[in-house]
Amino acid sequence: MARCHVCFRQCELSEGSIGFCGARIGLSDRVVPANYGRITSIALDPVEKKPLRHFFPGSKILSVGSYGCNLRCPFCQNSEISWGEEAKEFSDTAEYITPDELAAIALKYRKNGNIGIAFTYNEPLIGYEFVRDTARLAHDNGLKNVIVSNGTSELSVLDEISPYIDAMNIDLKCFDPVIYRKTLGGDLQMTMDFIAKASKTSHVEITCLIVPGISDSPDMMREMSRWIASVADEAGKDIPLHVSRFFPCFHMTDRAPTPVSTVYGLADIARENLNYVYTGNC
Repeated sequence: MARCHVCFRQCELSEGSIGFCGARIGLSDRVVPANYGRITSIALDPVEKKPLRHFFPGSKILSVGSYGCNLRCPFCQNSEISWGEEAKEFSDTAEYITPDELAAIALKYRKNGNIGIAFTYNEPLIGYEFVRDTARLAHDNGLKNVIVSNGTSELSVLDEISPYIDAMNIDLKCFDPVIYRKTLGGDLQMTMDFIAKASKTSHVEITCLIVPGISDSPDMMREMSRWIASVADEAGKDIPLHVSRFFPCFHMTDRAPTPVSTVYGLADIARENLNYVYTGNC
């Protein structure tokens, strides 16, 4: 029996068994990523799509994703590769690409304006070993590295990757520990700790999807933005916030899209504490 140390779940896995995230496998003495190098999605995107507004604006970045996730958000926008039934199939069907091959692809697209690699689409930190190995090679070749993550990770994982990561967009899905645990299957404090430490080692921007009944409370946004401002002050740099509109999807089709006025109103509240607040999907 081996214990996984990536996130708060600390899954105990017998040899050959798969962890909660669907992407880490037990060996006799350790847990390793079953999705190492398994790529389900790859695209050359504008960096603003991550979203990052204060990191090489106007440039493009090679976005890559694998499969699996350690949260269970009912409104997941990438359920096919994260935790829907379809995601299980990728353990056998996802294309295998080595870190060297992926770095070479990123370099090839420099002529198209590519600045580096963004690890995104599913939760990249459940396969942090591939992120670390590829990002190191990318840095050696003068490329930038970006993580788009839910921030549900032990700080020891951040220590492994932080020397090679230039920017992160981290989802802060709400600011209520009970909702985080019962509705999203996460741990708010773990995400907060991750954001606080990441902001000291790389450029960080935060996204909050405004879901009715989960993250649309004005009081919650006021408290969240105050906390982000305190982290920014400690890091000595701004942390932009992206306030994004929800549309029904996956297991959450029981409510209407977030009213545009709600998104704009919450953005105005966040601006009471933050210098840079952006709205999305409006």
